[in-house]
Formats: sequence, C-alpha cells, structure tokens
Amino acid sequence: MKIGVLTSSRADFGIYIPLLKLLKNDSSFELEIIAFGTHLSISHGYTINEITDSGYDVPHQLITPLTSDTPLELSISIAKTTEIFANFWGENTFDLVITLGDRYEMYAAVSAASPFNIEIAHIHGGETTLGAIDNAYRHAISLFSKHIFVSTKLYKKRAEAIVENNVTVHNVGALSIDNLNEIDFLSINEFNSKFDIDLNLPTILSTFHPETVSFKKNETYIKELLASFEELKKTYQIVITLPNTDTMGQMIRDEIMKFGKKYADIKIIESFGMIGYLTCMKHSAFLLGNTSSGFVEASFFPKYVINLGDRQKGRFETENILTTPVLKSEILNSVKAIESAKQLVNLNTYGKGTTASEIISILKKL
Repeated sequence: MKIGVLTSSRADFGIYIPLLKLLKNDSSFELEIIAFGTHLSISHGYTINEITDSGYDVPHQLITPLTSDTPLELSISIAKTTEIFANFWGENTFDLVITLGDRYEMYAAVSAASPFNIEIAHIHGGETTLGAIDNAYRHAISLFSKHIFVSTKLYKKRAEAIVENNVTVHNVGALSIDNLNEIDFLSINEFNSKFDIDLNLPTILSTFHPETVSFKKNETYIKELLASFEELKKTYQIVITLPNTDTMGQMIRDEIMKFGKKYADIKIIESFGMIGYLTCMKHSAFLLGNTSSGFVEASFFPKYVINLGDRQKGRFETENILTTPVLKSEILNSVKAIESAKQLVNLNTYGKGTTASEIISILKKL
C-alpha cells in the first residue's frame, strides 16, 4: 500500500513519529512524506530538517504560501495552496493519504484531493475548538475522509455525528501518548546545554495562539498575557514558544519579541523540536496558554494547565485544566490556585500508548 503522509509543521510531524516508524519498517507499506507549509519556511525554523534528521526521506517538498495577519491573506493562501495541491494530486497517485488535525493548509491540501477520489485517513477528527476557525477545517477534513481516527469515546461520537454513514470512525487514542511512552527525554543538563535554559528553576511553559473567530480581541489578549508575565517573572522563569501562522499571528509574535527585548530574562523559542518541547513540558511547573498540547501531552505527565480564552473551547477537559479568561487578574488567580492544588496522578485519558499499532492493524485490513 502506497501511503502519503501530509505534514505542514513541526507540530504535526512530532505527533506522527510513532506511526511513521511503523510504516517505514513494515514491508506492507510504501511510505512517502509530503512536506509543505512552515516546514519549508526559513523564518519558521526550516523544520524540514527535523524530518530528515529523524531519518526520513522527503520525496515531496511543496513550497506553499504562508499567511500573514489578515483574513484576505489567509484566504489567498488557502486558494493558492489548493491550486498547488491540485497540480500535485494530478501528477502523483497514492493508495491512501494520511492527514492530521485542523490547520487551514491541511484543509486546502485535502479539499484539492477530493475531485481525484483520493482515499483520505484523518487523525484527530471529532474534536471541537470553538474559538478557532480551525474547528470548521477539522470537520471539513473529516467529511472529505474515508477513515477517521479519534482519540476518545467522546470524539468518536462527535465524528460520527458529523460524517456520513459510509465513513469508518475508530477510537484509537492519541499518537502523542505513544511518543511519550517511548521518548528519550533530554536530561536537565542536556537541555540547558542545547537551549541555555535551566529547568532546575521553577518554569512556566507558554504558547499562545491567536483566537481566529474573535480575532479582533487578540491585541487585548496579548497585552493581558504579557502583563501577567511581568508579575509572574518575579517568581518563575518564563519560556515562550512562538505561535502558528494564523490570522493576527504575526502581531502576537511581534508583541512577544518586543517583550523579550524589554526583559532579557524571558526565554523565547521559535522551535524546540519535539523532544526539546516535551522535555521542557516535563520539567515545567505548569503550562500557560491555549495550545492543544495542553490537553493531550500535559495529561500524560501530568501537568496543570491554565487554558486561556476560547480557542480550545469544546475540547474534553480533564481535571488538570483550568480554563481562564485572558485577563491579568484571572491568570494570576489561576496561578495561585495551581500553587495550592493537590498533586496530580496519571489521567490516562487518551489511550495506553498503542495508537500507532492499532492504526497499522486497521490499515492492513483495508
């Protein structure tokens, strides 16, 4: 079976790794990675190197446009990415194409495949994020798909409610848990040598993406978040990873970079890579932001998460998550709540770390 795997960013590639390993080493499959999006952007770390450094060939490298801050540029980017993939699907054939998540560029790639009747398998379907337009892209990708892999029973029910009856929906858990069970984390000393960040210090790991439904509020949100950091930096080391290329994402990046110039002790990172990011999460005091990794990966360690605003509204919330308005006062109150909260135990919500092998088993039955 010739399988194409769509990857547009460091985030989805890191999640894919357990599945890619099994596909690569199984003679039943011919694996071809299709890289596009920020993977080929120098300003976003040119993370295609992370793919090749991990031992994978990348036979398909598509340079697709990256949106800036405006809805117009996002719309144009979707249109141009769709055109690029229309030509790609016209020249390349696959037995199955695997896609993951909810990004607009993934939607463009998958929608362009639909006239060619290319069979699509969608990982992480059925999830809901009401504060991001990605919510619609995710469900649309599921509607274009023949097979959907979900991470919880709740998401299976949602996916089944969204798609037609001839689509198969499988609850296999989250690939991220496979990763976390197998990963060789960096030691604190190794992490310090590589990134010049001492995780012996009490550390807050933060990623804040723009809310793309109510995007006009993002200027207020980033000011409130950075104001809270001015207080929290007195007690904690602040580590910030930069946001995705979304509507008003560049504005948030610019504000964070200005903040970093004002306070040299703030640690700002474009890309840790998967191992670096998860190592930082493992040793952090808690997470503060609105990234989806606060829902899946953070439940593994487990870590408390201050989930800001509405971007992730609709996701299943485990007991480690404190959803909080993007207001300095509310953020500081949630930090106090975490500081006095009970110690967490493993939440085991997203499977037992066998997701990749379950997907492989299902693919072999096709």
